[in-house]
Amino acid sequence: MAITNNSKNNKNKKGKKIFEFRLNLTPKNIFLWSIIFLILLFIIMSARDISNIFPEKPLSALISDVRGGQVKKIEVVDDKLLATYKDDKVYSSIKESQDSFYKILSDAQIDPKSVEIEIKDTSGGTIWFNILSNVLPLLLMVGFFLFLIRQARGAQDSIFSFGQSRAKLFSKDHPKVTFKDVAGVDEAKQELAEVVDFLKNPQKYRALGARTPKGVILVGPSGTGKTLLARALAGEAGVPFFSMAGSEFMEMLVGVGASRVRDLFSTAKKNSPSIIFIDEVDAIGRMRSIGVVGGHDEREQTLNQILVEMDGFTPNEHVLIVAATNRGDLLDPALLRPGRFDRRVVLDLPDMEGRKDILKIHSQGKPVIKDIDWDKVSKRTVGFSGADLENMLNEAAIFAARKNKTIIEFEDIEESATKVKLGPEKKRLQSDLDRKMTAYHEAGHAVVTYALPHMDPVHRISIVSRGMALGFTLIPPQKDRIHETKTHLLEEIASMMGGRAAESLIFSEMTTGAANDIDKATILARDMVVEFGMSDLGPISFGPSVDVTEWGGRYMIETKVSPDMQGKIDSEVKKILDTGYKQASTILKKMRAKLDIIANELVKKETLESEEFEKLMGPKPAKAIVTSW
Repeated sequence: MAITNNSKNNKNKKGKKIFEFRLNLTPKNIFLWSIIFLILLFIIMSARDISNIFPEKPLSALISDVRGGQVKKIEVVDDKLLATYKDDKVYSSIKESQDSFYKILSDAQIDPKSVEIEIKDTSGGTIWFNILSNVLPLLLMVGFFLFLIRQARGAQDSIFSFGQSRAKLFSKDHPKVTFKDVAGVDEAKQELAEVVDFLKNPQKYRALGARTPKGVILVGPSGTGKTLLARALAGEAGVPFFSMAGSEFMEMLVGVGASRVRDLFSTAKKNSPSIIFIDEVDAIGRMRSIGVVGGHDEREQTLNQILVEMDGFTPNEHVLIVAATNRGDLLDPALLRPGRFDRRVVLDLPDMEGRKDILKIHSQGKPVIKDIDWDKVSKRTVGFSGADLENMLNEAAIFAARKNKTIIEFEDIEESATKVKLGPEKKRLQSDLDRKMTAYHEAGHAVVTYALPHMDPVHRISIVSRGMALGFTLIPPQKDRIHETKTHLLEEIASMMGGRAAESLIFSEMTTGAANDIDKATILARDMVVEFGMSDLGPISFGPSVDVTEWGGRYMIETKVSPDMQGKIDSEVKKILDTGYKQASTILKKMRAKLDIIANELVKKETLESEEFEKLMGPKPAKAIVTSW
């Protein structure tokens, strides 16, 4: 019951406030008031126990007092006696429930007429009291658990709906996204556009004997637009679109995932033609028979049910299944075969033209300066995904608003691109020695990069901390690279070693600031040996270091690389890293004066842009400082 005081409307003629009692009969309130009522009733019934109210006297003493004429009245309530004495004192006593009080008096040779006797029938109240005392705790426990289940609406609406599909149905009322809102993935758009045409004009393809693809799987890194493409497909197709994440099939109860798959496909068939979209399908579609678990766990049962529903004995026509994943290499081969997922659409990071189109789409609705050079922004953002570009423009708008601007300028976008890549600026308190060490470290990267003929130009150098780094040297690629050469990779390793080489040259010391550079250089060198075949070991791919196989019902770990070969791989990796470090040291020794100039300027200004850096460095060396690798 809610008591409200409406000061504006609930007033009498004299201006005095009155109260309005409003009964809010929600299921939750009804349940709570019922529990309170039962508890109060239980307390009232318990209070009727007269033995708990009046002092107790033994039955033999009470009989003696009756014989002596001291008792005026006796009330008999079941097996309890309530005796009122002539001095108005009241005592209680207890008799055997099967004995009659008249018989007790007769056996004691007392005339029952010598005292007033009143017998009260409480059999109905006793029955209800016994029922409440036995049933009320059970009702309270059941009601408590039902209350908890109703509150857990985030996972389940009802205890009886575990097996029902959690797919969301997108209708025409939802905000519509079309292929015009997607850029940078033209080939993928073409594949899905054909699917839409299949659904809208099936007779055109059936006339040539073609059938509608049963499934399309979108594979690519995070942020490349897989889910956005699925939303665009829903907007273009104009048919019922059921969306569900792979993790939503799974539950702690065995068999729930398979039941939800059956329910999802049954609903989609009733609404055919329709589309089912399963996001992050690798949550349930991982390769079977790998690991320490058998073939009867919940995930594999769910996967088996999907395989049957997509291409089993029961025909599955007019229902298109679209799935998305970041890890296509982990999916079960049975899921990827023709007849289930007929089309595999690979989405990659956008190229320069794709980034430019994405930037133009996401800049709509933002007051960007008119003469902005999107080509320059596109070149600056090599390696950015579509999600990175959208986030970058959003950060640029926030950055401009923070400075009370009314328009987004190029420097705002430049700052936001650096923030997305490296993190926000951190004004850490550093000693003069720390600043000097950081300046020489970053100058070492920049000078080595400038001296190498195949490296891209240095874009920015800074000793302002961002993220976990105390400073940074930005060297974005000038263009998208499809192939990497051994020479360029070796120069990249030398550039990474420039920071450590500068520390050793200037301070004759090593710092922890080079940890991330060494880690990246080691990974790149190992890839050159193990995957790319760019070492003296020859063009051999050693692949993963271990493989898990099933043998005789047991899972065995088989090593693909022998200990002797692993030692040779480590030696080749060390050789590449040592060569890069020596080349960086050689360059810095020959260009020591330039290194000092750049480091001192960084200590003064903290940040140098590409134009300032190139002006300080002057013309490039006429011939390469590094003659051989």
